Amino acid sequence: MAFARRLFFLLCGMSGLLTGVWSFKKVQTKDNNCPKGWTRLDCHCYIYQPHGRTFADAESICNILDANLVSIHSALENAFVLELASAGGNTKPFWIGLHDAIEIGEFIWTNGKINDFDNFDEGAVPPQPDSLFGACIEVVESTGQWQTQSCAAEYGYVCIRDVLH
Repeated sequence: MAFARRLFFLLCGMSGLLTGVWSFKKVQTKDNNCPKGWTRLDCHCYIYQPHGRTFADAESICNILDANLVSIHSALENAFVLELASAGGNTKPFWIGLHDAIEIGEFIWTNGKINDFDNFDEGAVPPQPDSLFGACIEVVESTGQWQTQSCAAEYGYVCIRDVLH
């Protein structure tokens, strides 16, 4: 069962990576080069989705939108994502794309980016090693800090995609 679960997440991760590798850039003439409803920061577009989904479902929906669950690489980006999620009145935790479902304790981003920043809540309860779906990362809306959660929990989520050229 554990092998099948890890294989599933590995295939999902590879699918997301291949989707990004084989995607062709779309031409768009909007001033900010982000699709309608998305918000731009630097070279990326972001969207908050408030509907509760499991981690895997959230990543799948982001993939359908030609995106991934958000990977966060700075305090500024973390604050931006937090503001984006709270703009609609959200006060609940939400998913970002960091997880250890393939190898317990080895956190990776769903989009394959290097994990060069974190904002973990040092007082958070560590993930249970026998968790059925591994540990995924949620952002606690009230503090902006990250903590582990079962990947089977249902939360809103933030997707990220490159700016369209």
